[in-house]
Amino acid sequence: MNILMLRHSAGFEHSYLPDAEVALKKLGRDNDWKVATTHLCQKVTPDALAGTDVLVFATTGNLPFDDSQKEAILGFVRGGKALVGIHNATDSCYDWPEYGEMLGGYFNGHPWTQEVGVIVENTDHPATRMLGESFTVFDEIYTFKDWDRGKTQVLMRIDNDTVDVAKGNRDDNDYALGWCHEYGSGRVIYTALGHPDELWHQDWFLEHIRGCMRWAAGLDS
Repeated sequence: MNILMLRHSAGFEHSYLPDAEVALKKLGRDNDWKVATTHLCQKVTPDALAGTDVLVFATTGNLPFDDSQKEAILGFVRGGKALVGIHNATDSCYDWPEYGEMLGGYFNGHPWTQEVGVIVENTDHPATRMLGESFTVFDEIYTFKDWDRGKTQVLMRIDNDTVDVAKGNRDDNDYALGWCHEYGSGRVIYTALGHPDELWHQDWFLEHIRGCMRWAAGLDS
């Protein structure tokens, strides 16, 4: 499997990104994946995507893609390949609505940076089966707009009993932390976790990321 990770920061630069690069390359070595990482948007070209199976976004802000790159990325996923979004991937490409539609939603604030309870909605999925029915994690918790659980498969959500829901900003109080769906003939999966640097050094979290990659690539259903 060939993975290309883009970690471009057109807005806030998250400190976890170097840790994520190292972690993803280690997962590559351990699982016989070829992992390439870049912070240069111009490296995401039709030629580069032709040799890629999974495109990973750990990005912030409006990315400087031209129209041909945008079409190539959409076509890449629609044509049967995969997109994995990590944490701030939803805080990206607000000027490119098709991206938000493909990924499933956009960042709409982070009212809770604390330890939260997480309810695992799908305990059989490759990305979450190692997490049990629930767990706790300290993270910067995102909320989302232009997101609808009816258009995706929710993998995990906040246990609302563990946060001050009054600080939230969704009328339905439905705060997913991970989801996946098909897009055309391809697959898209997103995990909202990953803001703290130290998460990228914890075995359970790396297993979660590994599961995201394997499901995205169709190696594990």
